Order: sequence, then C-alpha cells, then structure tokens
Amino acid sequence: MSTKVTEKTMNGHKIGGLVLFLVIALYIAAVPLTIASGASGMGWLTALCILWFSLGWILLCGLKVLKPNEALVLTLFGRYVGTLKGDGFFWVNPFCTAFNPASGTRLGQSGDVAVRNPVTGAVEGSQAAVTAEMMSKKISLKVMTLSNSRQKVNDVLGNPVEVAVAVMWRVQDTAKAVFEVDNFKEYLSLQCDTAVRNVVKVYPYDVTDNVDTTGDGEADDGSLRGSTEVVANRIKEEIQSKVSSAGLEIVDARITYLAYAPEIAAAMLQRQQAAAVVDARKLIVDGAVGMVELALERLNEKHTVELDEERKAAMVSNLLVVLCGNHDAQPVVNSGSLY
Repeated sequence: MSTKVTEKTMNGHKIGGLVLFLVIALYIAAVPLTIASGASGMGWLTALCILWFSLGWILLCGLKVLKPNEALVLTLFGRYVGTLKGDGFFWVNPFCTAFNPASGTRLGQSGDVAVRNPVTGAVEGSQAAVTAEMMSKKISLKVMTLSNSRQKVNDVLGNPVEVAVAVMWRVQDTAKAVFEVDNFKEYLSLQCDTAVRNVVKVYPYDVTDNVDTTGDGEADDGSLRGSTEVVANRIKEEIQSKVSSAGLEIVDARITYLAYAPEIAAAMLQRQQAAAVVDARKLIVDGAVGMVELALERLNEKHTVELDEERKAAMVSNLLVVLCGNHDAQPVVNSGSLY
C-alpha cells in the first residue's frame, strides 16, 4: 500500500555561514590547543583535538547553497525529512542526502539541455560543467518549456497530420514530484505525447461538416487549423489532469507546428487549391449576375434600346463571358446590320 508524501518546508536552517565560520575557527584554535595539551601532559585534550581534526570536516557536508527558485529534497536514512527552498546558505544534518531521480534526465526543454554550437554541433562549455549539472540533485522551481518532437497523429477523418506542442510547466510540490513517480521529467514527457494524441484525434484538420468536436452531440466548426487556442487549452487541461498527482503544474501549452504528413501533403494542397478556385469562381459568377441584372434594369429605365427576349439572352451571354472569363475579351466589330 503506497503512502502519500506531503511536502514539508525546512525553516530555520539558513545558518551555513555561521557553521562554516565556527568550523574554521575551531580548526584554527585546535592547532595551538593540541601543542599546549601535549606539552602539559593533558592526554584527554590532545585526543579530543585529534578527534576533531579527523571528524570535524563532517559538519561541512551539511552545508547547502541554493539560488533563487531552487529546491532540495532531503532524506535521512531513507526517510523524507523536508525540502529546502529559497536562496541562501543553509546547514542541515550532515547525514542528510539530497534525492532527485530526474537529475540525470535530459529532455528537449529550456534549462535542461547542453548548449550546442549550430555550426559545429559541439557542446559548448567544459565536459566537467555539463557532468556537474547532470549530477546536481537540485530541483528547479522555475517555469520550464518542454518541446517534444513532432508526432504523426490521425485526425478525426483519418488524415495523418504532424503536430508539435510546447508545454510550459513547473514543479509545484517537490515531495510528490520526487516520491510519487519514478522520474517526473519522463512522466511529463509521456503524458504530453498521450494528451496530444487524445485531443488531436477529435478534430479535423480543416473545418468539416457533420463533425462534433465538443462532445455535445451537435456538429460544429472546430478544427485544428482554425481553433488553435481551443485545441491548445484542451491539451493543457488533459496534461494537467494526468500530472497533478506528480506535483507538477502546467502553466500553458501552445501548438508550435501543424501540417499534413508528407505522404498526403501534396494531395491536400491540390484539394485546398481546388476549393479556393471554386470559391473564387462562385464569387465572380455572383458578381457578374448582379452586374448583368443592373445593366438590364438601367437599359429598361432609360429606354436606351428595346431588346426582345432573344437579344436579351444574347446580351446576357456576352456580358457573362466578358465578366467571368480568365482573359481579356477580344471585341468583334460588326460592320453590317444588327440583324
């Protein structure tokens, strides 16, 4: 049966400077004291000074330095004793150990990857610095940005699309993050991938008739391309519902890449172009019919010319050809009679 761990903040431990001063002062004082006790024959004092020289440094193991928005989860012989938070110089029980199973996990996110030179591809900075950062047991409380790789997901119509999401998150409860899941970074990354798949498969890429994306039983105009904010919020809520038990808070989520998969991208582009051409032709035809109707009405009002039905039909045909054609009309001059 698992036991829920509640975060306990350790207060009153910001005495690292005082402890360091006392240890150094006692080491300095122990040198003349050892000489004096040896000369005076005080064996117990000499033994005490030698014991201090041998074991006094252990107190220095309890010194901890934290920068702003950093935390340290401490355990004593396997038992959780508390979390250090806030910047400063702390001193705790020297036998306390910091615990962070995600310290060596490297994800594609801010503050968690080694900087690479874009030209040479080499890691900038010394290898020792990178290794020291990986081995640090400190937990960052800053807002981090996780950018998972692109995923190929089928939308509600079965069309494969590629989606990439950037998730802004931070650790809210250090005890839950460390003890409730094996590795909170990997856990978050997996939940992000799962949430993207669960949400994207509900929407079509473009607005489609007879598709219900809200689950209310009625068709709507939701789509991945047209409802980016709505989709991103649903992904955020989906991830938050999964990672709350791990002490993580999802601050925001944004879709950073959205496109059809390469195998159907060309076909979908042709489809979009065809739909655009049809919409443009429809607009042109509607405008041309209105102009023809206006021309006939003006001619009748001013009695400029009397046309029978046959000649009206011929005039309408000519005007539609001129207004709807792709090329400029070529006029034909009639030098004979109208009839």
